[in-house]
Amino acid sequence: MCCALAALLGTLVHVSVTAKTVQDAREKALTRLTDVSRLYVDGEPLPPFAGIDPHGLPASLRALAAKGERGTVVADHEGRPTMWAAGPADGRALAVRVDYTQSAATIEALDRSILGSSALAIGVTLLVGVFAVTRVTRRLHQTARVARRISAGDLDARVDDPRTADPSRHQDEVATVSGALDTMASSLQRKLQSEQRFTADVAHELRTPLTGLSAAAELLPDGRPSELVQDRVRAMRDLTEDLLEISRLDARNEAVDLAEHELGPLAARVVRASGTETEVRIVRDTTVETDRRRLERVLGNLVANAHKHGAPPVVVTVDGPVVTVRDHGPGYPPYLLESGPQRFRTESGGKGHGLGLTIAVGQAEVIGARLEFTGAEGGGAAAVLRLPALGEPPPES
Repeated sequence: MCCALAALLGTLVHVSVTAKTVQDAREKALTRLTDVSRLYVDGEPLPPFAGIDPHGLPASLRALAAKGERGTVVADHEGRPTMWAAGPADGRALAVRVDYTQSAATIEALDRSILGSSALAIGVTLLVGVFAVTRVTRRLHQTARVARRISAGDLDARVDDPRTADPSRHQDEVATVSGALDTMASSLQRKLQSEQRFTADVAHELRTPLTGLSAAAELLPDGRPSELVQDRVRAMRDLTEDLLEISRLDARNEAVDLAEHELGPLAARVVRASGTETEVRIVRDTTVETDRRRLERVLGNLVANAHKHGAPPVVVTVDGPVVTVRDHGPGYPPYLLESGPQRFRTESGGKGHGLGLTIAVGQAEVIGARLEFTGAEGGGAAAVLRLPALGEPPPES
């Protein structure tokens, strides 16, 4: 808008000054024509700047004088800009000329001044605009980066640190958006921490009575009722242990015991320990540096989930640092493919409390791996675990 305004003002000044300059030269030429007409009528000699049908007179003025009218026009005469004025004189054209060189030079100088000042004004405006817009966009980009960090799970991310933020520094719309984002992140963090504390407290409180209940169930006489009670107690104990594991993962203070392991034999050992009919295919074995216990937990949960909610055959494929667990069931539900596993949510109709895949994702993040859930080609579900190769730094979780 500033650039357009500068161009508009420059054009208006040019048009106004040019019109005034031309009008002054026209009036001067017509005044001379009037004086020369008197001399012509009185029969006196004409001055050097006047004449009857003089050489160089524009044809448009000749035609106008032939019609008995007067007029003016700017044209070149002997290489110099000249203002001509002509009128009728006994069927011919009586014309005078006025040197227009100084006026043309004035207009050219004015145009140069207008162009120079407009360019300077536009340049300054652009510099100021770029500086101002850059400050705003930098803050917007920072806000967007913090929003992405929050969506990735970093609930400690803030646009402005409340300990060092100056409340009088920015008081504009960007500051309002940033403050709203920080407030939302703080509120979300408090709610999630409250839920995490509740989960941990419930799991710890259930552990003691479940231990006593498990011991009491072992004392029951053999029979079907005793088996049912012991089975339900084991299920409750497994659920409690899963809740405790999730609470530890939520606390993000897990220690990792890294060591070098061959991935193929480790995957085969997990399948044997699961007691399921699962095929292991080793396309390309490799050695990885990882926490064996946590990796076995991830693979074990994936294999158990494939048998519980999928359909055989279940195949575990090792291709370098990538392990794929694939079944031939109905596939993962849409919500899981879109946003990952959610606690206490299953939609496949099988038994389960929805914590197995959640724990697998959490343990994978702890060891620096990336776990992806996709639909397998030809039907079924595929969980792809990508481990950092030996010597490769683990990706930032």
